[in-house]
Amino acid sequence: MAINGESRNASIWRGATVLAIAAVVMKILSAFYRIPYQNIVGDIGFYIYQQVYPIYAMVIALATYGYPVVISKLVAEQAEEKNEAGIRYVLQVSFWFLAVMGLLCFGVLYVGGGWIARWMGDEKLTPLIRTISFSFLLLPFLSVLRGYFQGKNEMMPTALSQVAEQSVRVATIIICSYLLVKTGHTMYEAGTGAIFGSLTGGFAALLLLSAYWLRSARSLYFYEASRLSAQSVIRYLFVQGLTICIANMALTLTQLADAMSLLSLLMEKGIEEQAAKAFKGVYDRGQPLVQLGTVVATSFSLTLVPLIAGAKKRGDETFILEKIDVTLRVALVVGIGAAFGLAALIRPVNIMLFKNDAGSWPLAILSLSIFFTTMSLTASALLQGIGYEQFAVIGVLIAFISKWLGNLWFVPMFGIAGASWATWLSYIVMFLFLYQVLRKKIGVWFIRKKDVYAVMKAALIMVVSLKLYMWGTQLWGGSRLGATGQALLGVLLGGSVYIIMILRGKLFSPKEIALFPFGEKLCIFLGKIGDEK
Repeated sequence: MAINGESRNASIWRGATVLAIAAVVMKILSAFYRIPYQNIVGDIGFYIYQQVYPIYAMVIALATYGYPVVISKLVAEQAEEKNEAGIRYVLQVSFWFLAVMGLLCFGVLYVGGGWIARWMGDEKLTPLIRTISFSFLLLPFLSVLRGYFQGKNEMMPTALSQVAEQSVRVATIIICSYLLVKTGHTMYEAGTGAIFGSLTGGFAALLLLSAYWLRSARSLYFYEASRLSAQSVIRYLFVQGLTICIANMALTLTQLADAMSLLSLLMEKGIEEQAAKAFKGVYDRGQPLVQLGTVVATSFSLTLVPLIAGAKKRGDETFILEKIDVTLRVALVVGIGAAFGLAALIRPVNIMLFKNDAGSWPLAILSLSIFFTTMSLTASALLQGIGYEQFAVIGVLIAFISKWLGNLWFVPMFGIAGASWATWLSYIVMFLFLYQVLRKKIGVWFIRKKDVYAVMKAALIMVVSLKLYMWGTQLWGGSRLGATGQALLGVLLGGSVYIIMILRGKLFSPKEIALFPFGEKLCIFLGKIGDEK
């Protein structure tokens, strides 16, 4: 039995790793495609797309992180009891529940698309909102199939479907927008073409999942009596599904707050409509930068969440403390390094990625929020791992309300820089709340003063090095090619200085460093530094 238990744990770990890798690939694709898209459609075209993107991100949260996880838990429970009839019953009830939910969401967005667009301050967004409404019709199919495979601990179908969905979607966005702009269509028509990618991506994922399903000759339509109650399944889906979805919507809901309020606030400030749209598009350049800045640390926490959850069930408090501690230290190091490094290099990075340096100051402010964003998302993932999802949900709602209020306060005074300050406010408040909850539930202060001092010292030395480098290479910034060279060499310089200082600060033990990518080589390097001393 011990061997079987170890084999099962190893299988669960492999499955979690596969899903974590897929999540990283999705996040990278989701951030990177916006750069060529902005280059094709410009700032106003980018504003148009970013206004409706949060709605699609909700579909992704529901069909990727929310309902598949909940359904998988129900399926896994029935699989443990070898109750195939129970598994089929769970899938049937889940499908019809999500079909009703998908139809309701579709109806609200399609019929109410004009009202939502007017609330956003731009009635021309109506066709985009109506196009994206069709994505909700795919929700029951994607969620049930992914939930089934995950419940059976077959993670590859889910992982491949996620990557396929994002890859086909990105390809559709780039190709459609390029062709529509080249053939003289409006930016709103190009935006509608880009939004169409949500449908092509969803169908690609559905085809792949269906192929896996049919290959195993399974059927959703064979009904047998079950001891399960439909009411209990629906209640579990409704409560747990929404809880997990909202807990993973921090970035989405803060972007939604911007979509609903920023344009109107800029126009109330006296900015002409077209100029306000361009300003919003410039501000939106920061979204992929923030997303990329948080990928490394949050991906590390994703791989640890199932392990921490398993340790919680075993009652292994020592393991939980160790993993939470190292995860928060990774988030601290990566978050501060990414935030200060990007802020120091924001002008050449802005020119390299988006053609010009428009909005570099507001983007620098937004870049600094990467630290609190990273810490907030990491703390949220850890709370979910130890079974306190409800506090992660409260944290996200606090961030959304803080962002909305922050926009109302700061945008009239500072324009899009005010929206950046509002993002700061939202994630500071979210992190302080989640960290206090985590500390009280675990009973330990995880972030030590000596660690903060060592990281801030490393960041300060990195920033000084980058400022001297920027001063010495300022003649490069006159062209996009020169700015590209300046940015890439700056990233290499800043990253090298920062990593060396972090290693010298001994924030991680050799055993912990060995867990990181290229960890063994870093351990050898760390040993050489110790010998020199």
